[in-house]
Amino acid sequence: MLVLDQGPLFETGGSTTHAPGLAFQTNGSRMMCRIAQESVALYATLDDDGLPAWYGVGGIEVATSEARMRELKRRLGFARSYGLEGAELLTPAEAAGKVPLLDPSTILGAYQVPSDGIAKGVRIAAALGRKAEQQGVAFEGGVVVTGFEILDGRVVGVRTDHGDVECERVLLCAGIWGPSVGALAGVPVPLLAVQHQLVWTDPIPELEGDAREIAHPILRHQDMAMYFRHREDHYAVGNYRHEPIATPQSQLRGPGDEPLMPSLMPFTPSDFDVAEAEAARLLPALKGRLRPADPERSINGMFSFTPDAGSIVGESAKIRGFWLCEAVWVTHAGGFGRHVAEWMVQGEPSIDLAEADANRFYPYMTTPPFVLERGKQQYREVYDIIHPRQQMARPRKLRLSPFYERQSELGAEFLVGAGWERPEWFDANAGLVPSDAPWLRRDEWAARFWSPIEGAEHLATRSSAALFDLTAFAKFDVAGPDAPAYLERICANRIDRPVGTIVYTAMLTPSGGIRCDLTITRKEDELFRVITGGGSGQHDLAWMRGKIRDGERVRIAERTGSLFALGLWGPQAREILAQVSDVDVGNDAFPYMTARYVNVGEVGPVWAQRISYAGELGWELYGQFAMGDRAWELLWEAGQDLGLVAAGLGCFDTLRLEKGYRFWGQDIYTEHDPFESGLGFAVKMDKGPFQGRDALERVLERGPTERLACITLDDPTAVVLGKEPIRSDGRVVGYATSGGYGYSVGRCIVYGYLPAELAVPGTSVEVEYFDERLPATVAEDPLWDPKDERLRA
Repeated sequence: MLVLDQGPLFETGGSTTHAPGLAFQTNGSRMMCRIAQESVALYATLDDDGLPAWYGVGGIEVATSEARMRELKRRLGFARSYGLEGAELLTPAEAAGKVPLLDPSTILGAYQVPSDGIAKGVRIAAALGRKAEQQGVAFEGGVVVTGFEILDGRVVGVRTDHGDVECERVLLCAGIWGPSVGALAGVPVPLLAVQHQLVWTDPIPELEGDAREIAHPILRHQDMAMYFRHREDHYAVGNYRHEPIATPQSQLRGPGDEPLMPSLMPFTPSDFDVAEAEAARLLPALKGRLRPADPERSINGMFSFTPDAGSIVGESAKIRGFWLCEAVWVTHAGGFGRHVAEWMVQGEPSIDLAEADANRFYPYMTTPPFVLERGKQQYREVYDIIHPRQQMARPRKLRLSPFYERQSELGAEFLVGAGWERPEWFDANAGLVPSDAPWLRRDEWAARFWSPIEGAEHLATRSSAALFDLTAFAKFDVAGPDAPAYLERICANRIDRPVGTIVYTAMLTPSGGIRCDLTITRKEDELFRVITGGGSGQHDLAWMRGKIRDGERVRIAERTGSLFALGLWGPQAREILAQVSDVDVGNDAFPYMTARYVNVGEVGPVWAQRISYAGELGWELYGQFAMGDRAWELLWEAGQDLGLVAAGLGCFDTLRLEKGYRFWGQDIYTEHDPFESGLGFAVKMDKGPFQGRDALERVLERGPTERLACITLDDPTAVVLGKEPIRSDGRVVGYATSGGYGYSVGRCIVYGYLPAELAVPGTSVEVEYFDERLPATVAEDPLWDPKDERLRA
């Protein structure tokens, strides 16, 4: 193995060289929180010639507003959900007792994680490099990569200014230079280099005589987008509270181009004025000790920001053997390094990395204008309080379904899903909101970006019918002589069924985890339609294409942008469709989980699949994009006397919760198998070999240790949104993978993995919401139509 870097090793001049090294492990993402914990555990074992690579001084986040104090309680919940031990809330006096320079009168409270600390990036790199050298890895600094040798879609070599290197695989970890290096292989790396300020103080008299390199906890003041760290008799102040300063790839320098380190830019003093004043207010000892005009103490250092704030990890779907581990900061570097190595060597990482999947981006997400706009916004929001339903403000209207204008006329409140403008609810349905339901009012946090109209649309779907825009669904056609065998090999359910049959299935990892969750419908003997979620579309497509063997006669065509999709669901759906269709849609002629072509008035052919994510009678309808508007018009007119409403994603989610349908990426992912997840019915162990089968046999032999449980809150007015800790006898035993109000059952529904002995209906548990414990009960799963009588009506 050979490691190349353009800079001198190991102080290469990249972001690691100047990074302040603060490692705050708490994160709303379970993946990121766990990877941070793994990184910290690794760093604590390292030293560089006797110099510590890690200082576990703890981390403190302070609140200067009521909103931030409430957010700290939510972050405490994340820590408890994801096994981050020792986290606690502090009073102002307790926080000042741990950070001696902090004025307790300036804060309302704080949040502490004792295992947070300072990671010395260069020392970590040097220590790990020496360990790798002992295992035969070679390192060469001062080598610039100039290109790649690509043969038949696979990387076979690296070109450098020191000669060419033959190889079977490449791992790109070029940091802020990633887009430029990736472009040499035709692999987009959507990240933006953004400048961030750090200023060191003069010596502080209050710290005089303290010879310890680092002793005080790292401190974060997120209300003002600032942080602080200690070093001997100095403090450093980091500042995000300024407009983003993006540096184009063309302006990035290489080592030796200038005296200034290549990942640094000249300091911009005016951007630090607010931070300087706030630092002196919060830590009075810093007043007059900051000299932002001194270039020896003040830097604008560049870091990587991506469109969705996630890292970029995995093998590129464009070039086989070309791996990436980009946009990774020091807090997560050790963990990501471990897991990408597992992935490359063993075929899969030991935890689910879907949030960092290098192939998750749609093409528009990798365009320079999008990367610039979203990267700058991620910088602005780095310390903001972000609500789980909060939407990006721009860019918008990138992908519009043929129904957009009609939805706008109905007063749609739009959100963005995979770039599509998708209705959350419709103001036109405000008159359907009941006046006396217990769910009409909820607490301030749960009420943000929510409307009681969602409940009205939910109930209308259950009582009459609703029209849902499903155009954002990812749609693929898998074709070819080997398509049936290929799909049987990668799917857990039996795919070889008669033409017109819909199959719900998972695609598994070798260890039996759920990698993809989708439906496959046989259209012809050698043609299959695959439908999956828009958010997971690129992830699933890359994985499926990666499973095609050399010489296998299989083609996968993406149809997402060429087909409209509508969901017509509810008790009146059959009568509505019958009015505009030219075929018999009765139960005998058109059974549940079957599909066929129909005409919807003049719109045809329309591929109709009798399946429903709402748990009601109905169909998914797919047709030519250009004819979508007419299809909506015909169905809308046919349904007006039958109570048809337009419905949005708000009730789309609550309907599926009542029916117990799992949401991939939340309820199901690679760390759980179908039997733990309650999806054993979609596994056919007797069909022959398929990926993950051997692992599932071992699961069946020992029995699941955890199960995904349906839980309802006892208070009919309480609502949680997901990721909250679940307790039994005071002990955290799981967390909420999903949460939302079940308007038909009159309770908030929570799903979460519990120890198998607790995942039994009737078991009492508690769901912790902003540090308050809400009584709850494990319920039967599903809560709605458990015998599928409405679906099959």
